[in-house]
Amino acid sequence: MKAVIITASAASVFVMAVTALPALADEAKQIDVLLIHPPFNAAYSCSEHWEGQLPYLGDALGSDCYVTELVENANGGSFARAFRNDGMRNEDWYSWGQEVLAPFDGVVARVMINDVVNEPGLLGKPPASLVIFKNDRGENVMIGHIADVTVQEGDAVKAGQVFAVVGNNGYGRNPHLHIGAWRDKEPLQLRHDLRARGRMMTEPKPAESE
Repeated sequence: MKAVIITASAASVFVMAVTALPALADEAKQIDVLLIHPPFNAAYSCSEHWEGQLPYLGDALGSDCYVTELVENANGGSFARAFRNDGMRNEDWYSWGQEVLAPFDGVVARVMINDVVNEPGLLGKPPASLVIFKNDRGENVMIGHIADVTVQEGDAVKAGQVFAVVGNNGYGRNPHLHIGAWRDKEPLQLRHDLRARGRMMTEPKPAESE
């Protein structure tokens, strides 16, 4: 049965007419995989939602992604962190304000804006600011918790095109991206294009090529 749902998980980002998915799909059927362009031109890591954890399209099998940086510690070593200081300001998070890149060649199917900025550590209210992209194979990718969106519904986009920056809005506690994908009513497992990532890492930055 279709209904307007305000999802209630930590990764839930939007309000739209959706179909609740079964708790677990047929295990004999392999989950389809969608290859997408990396969302950042920076070091990052993602946590993934397992099958059955989140029951709605856009959330199911989605990922939460954070920009990270190597931080030196007192003994002269270093480790990756998602924020500086105590993380209690949005500006402390390395994701905050990072440019967000389109997942594939396609069109903008939907844009939703929430201008309320959350305070780190405090759970905000849905929906998040988000953009849904669709390609000519009928695959959809939703990217949420963004700000300063520069595209409109119906715009054509290219993989890797900057279309927003990371914000902190909607049902979330800190700056990050939520990314979810589906085709028809089937959630898709995301893979990030490591060849594209390799090109991004080795190509000169614009300032370096002058």
